Amino acid sequence: MEAATVAEVALAEATLAQVRVPRWRGSRRGPGRPRTKPARLVADRGYDSRGLWERLKRRGIDLIVPHLRTRTRRWQDGRKLRRYRHRWIVERTNAWLQSFRRLAVRYEHELMMYRAFLHLACAIIALRRL
Repeated sequence: MEAATVAEVALAEATLAQVRVPRWRGSRRGPGRPRTKPARLVADRGYDSRGLWERLKRRGIDLIVPHLRTRTRRWQDGRKLRRYRHRWIVERTNAWLQSFRRLAVRYEHELMMYRAFLHLACAIIALRRL
């Protein structure tokens, strides 16, 4: 459990260590263990730090982040930043989840209970979208 004021960039690698992405073949799940290393990570400007760039590059993960305005050399490949445009889908989902007060305030101190309410909120959101 981390403090509420920790910068997101400090938690990025710990979050990536817990990611398990199932393998897909066409429209069905494929055989094999879930992947633990994504090919790329798309994030907002808060993740633009030289240390994170270097650590993810060593792991073979392509970090797609628009540069901060304070960066001296700000040139970036625009083709990679096209993927950043689709990030609004994630932001919209986060906004839907924040509409549930119990998740936004985080009354639950135990992770298991918080996850249970998170799954319940996702089910309610999915039912509303039908």
